[in-house]
Amino acid sequence: MSIDILKASINTIKNAEKIVVLTGAGISTESGIKDFRSRKGIYQLAPEYILSIDYFYQQPKEFYQFALENLYHPEAAPNSGHMILSKWEQAGKIQQIITQNIDGLHQKAGSKNVIEFHGTMKTASCQNCGKIYLTEEIIIRLKNLEEFYVCDNCETKQKRNRYIKPDVVLFGDTGEWFTFEGFNTIHNMVNRADCLLVLGTSLKVTPFSTFPQYRRHGVPMIIINIGDTPYDFEANTYVIQDSIGKSLSQIHTAIKEC
Repeated sequence: MSIDILKASINTIKNAEKIVVLTGAGISTESGIKDFRSRKGIYQLAPEYILSIDYFYQQPKEFYQFALENLYHPEAAPNSGHMILSKWEQAGKIQQIITQNIDGLHQKAGSKNVIEFHGTMKTASCQNCGKIYLTEEIIIRLKNLEEFYVCDNCETKQKRNRYIKPDVVLFGDTGEWFTFEGFNTIHNMVNRADCLLVLGTSLKVTPFSTFPQYRRHGVPMIIINIGDTPYDFEANTYVIQDSIGKSLSQIHTAIKEC
């Protein structure tokens, strides 16, 4: 990281009062959670198809086995990056965190204003009646019931209509925010920001990757990510290809000393 970029990032965060944060897997890898597309990522273990809505309905047992082993991390703890974002929110700097992550670590760190754009692994829902099950309940059901993934709160002619699906957005699936109203809400949040902070995402997966396009002209964007993104050379953009926890700690310390 160059000194000039670090100074610019410090000044930007120091003066900002309406920061919108976009986060991806890169902030969670520092808590020991695997990402998806790197050389050590989840997709090296299995094809993307396993995390599709079609596979869930065709092979629910196998889907759950893979998802619980690779996507559910109740023991994971927030790292310094998560904690600093929470402190900045409490200080009134951060207006909103919009995350691709499904691990709940932002909330564990104390952040309140979090949109889980791709859902959460904390719960699962019946696709017929909407009954919500904690993932801990699903694990207990898995140990005691053959068809643990079939809701017993409602009845339908076809069992698959009442399958209990984790509340995550799968390939071929849509989520709570995948509506005109949802997108419009996020676009307005980004448009009102006086700083866009992008952490741990390559910004190459749509529709999440489109969100930076809605920042107002001249509004600074800070990107902290090990790899490249399509926005790295845009005007008023500061790129730091380093650890998120380390980088945010440096910025946070510098702001406190100002």
